[in-house]
Amino acid sequence: MRLEIHCQDRLGIAKEVLNILVEHGIDLKGIEVDPQAQRMYVAFPEIEFEQFRLLMPAIRKIPGVDDVVKTPFMPSEREHNELSTLLRTLPDGVLSIDTRGNILVANAAACLELQTDIQALTEMSVSQLFSGFDLLAWMEQEEVLPQTTRLDTREQQFIADILPIHVPDADGQNILAGAVINLKSETRLGQQVVAFRQQNLKSFSHICAHSTSMRRVVREAKKMAQLDGPILVVGETGTGKEVIAKACHAASHRSEKPFLALSCASLPDNVAESELFGYGPNAYEGSAPEGKKGVFEQADGGTVFLDEVGEMSPELQTKLLRFLQDGSFRRVAEEKEVHVDVRVICATQKDLPTMVQEHTFREDLFYRLNVLTLHIAPLRERKNDIIPLAKQFTQRFSLQMGRNVPAMSKVCIEFMEHYPWPGNVRQLENALYRAVTLLEGDTLEKAHLELPSYTSDFGYLEEEFDGTLEEAVKQFESDLLRKLYPAYPSSRQLAKKLGLSHTAIANKLREYGINKKTVKV
Repeated sequence: MRLEIHCQDRLGIAKEVLNILVEHGIDLKGIEVDPQAQRMYVAFPEIEFEQFRLLMPAIRKIPGVDDVVKTPFMPSEREHNELSTLLRTLPDGVLSIDTRGNILVANAAACLELQTDIQALTEMSVSQLFSGFDLLAWMEQEEVLPQTTRLDTREQQFIADILPIHVPDADGQNILAGAVINLKSETRLGQQVVAFRQQNLKSFSHICAHSTSMRRVVREAKKMAQLDGPILVVGETGTGKEVIAKACHAASHRSEKPFLALSCASLPDNVAESELFGYGPNAYEGSAPEGKKGVFEQADGGTVFLDEVGEMSPELQTKLLRFLQDGSFRRVAEEKEVHVDVRVICATQKDLPTMVQEHTFREDLFYRLNVLTLHIAPLRERKNDIIPLAKQFTQRFSLQMGRNVPAMSKVCIEFMEHYPWPGNVRQLENALYRAVTLLEGDTLEKAHLELPSYTSDFGYLEEEFDGTLEEAVKQFESDLLRKLYPAYPSSRQLAKKLGLSHTAIANKLREYGINKKTVKV
């Protein structure tokens, strides 16, 4: 049984309390005094109710006693239980040692990390257990200060925070009584680093992922974002490859550094090389005399997104492979090596394995990229994302235009769900942008989307096709020849490409008026 006595700070009051306990034949188990709170605590074995009923008034009659109540624990018991609970639940190993290096206390996590039990640990000294730091020499220093150092055992290594324990003597001077060692294994350190980065995972919150396949992509991308290896994002045009790349960058420890994107398909080979790697002083006629930093240098510490990496020339593929291996490269027209710390995320809609077999994409580069790979399914294969995306776009565009968000008719919703969306999310976004911009009412209908008919076999079909089959074939033929002519600007080259005779192609070019004057080469 324990009593909490509210009393004044008066000399001899504790003795009077003890005298009453003796008068009632009660053995004292413990007494504690808190002069600041003006509390006295006494502990004794359980007594009968009649004896307790007589004890309480007797204590209350002592001059200076204001009140007496039962309490479930003594202050020291509470402190001991709190400390025990804290040590028991801490995920990091904690050891307490005396000035001779003997282990006095060890928590469960320490036993688990050191692969032993408490009894074995408390029979050891730290010099038997650890190497790499002389704890006894540290405690013998004139001024013992906290240390963070590495401690090794036979099986593993730890980072340890070593904190001295000081106890005041009778004169108030601190005396070293031992130390507390807080152990962190490599696994625990890795978990803490990951947890530190978790705050940026909200960068994925804006990605619409209602379909099973897209939820999987986001789940995998969150894990990959924490790593530094290159990521390959594969998917059709418009599926959101760059959106995923930006989310991975924002969720990584590089989020405060630049994110730079470059399309490998939109630039000539020599321009792409100088854009990626930069060029030295006076590398080209009319170029900057001091040279120019490329994308990799500008993004040092951050992320570079290379879109359509399958369009890279063999020469650029070789330079990219070398950069991925050691982070080093040379600027164009410069011999000096440049080293940067950049995470590379590549995207492609090409079939890279087939390109490897056809020797149009380097096999070693493919295997270097195809480690952390994300496959984004086309929108037609994740129908559960279509309407949530449509609502997201509609709301955003409406807010930008300062108008109420329009509703979607049932017919419009059904049409969007069944439309194949060959342009994927980008096509859906553009169609809704146009529809919301021109909408005069409060409801979006199918007609407002103004999408052409489309089938996977024949592509887009005009809604109001007019004419004969012969006219349609001639129109297709003319369009095809106009597209190919700049790359094959002679009738012989074009004939060889299309598998026709030189005369047949020459006649068709003449018929459709295709020549170097009418088509820019």
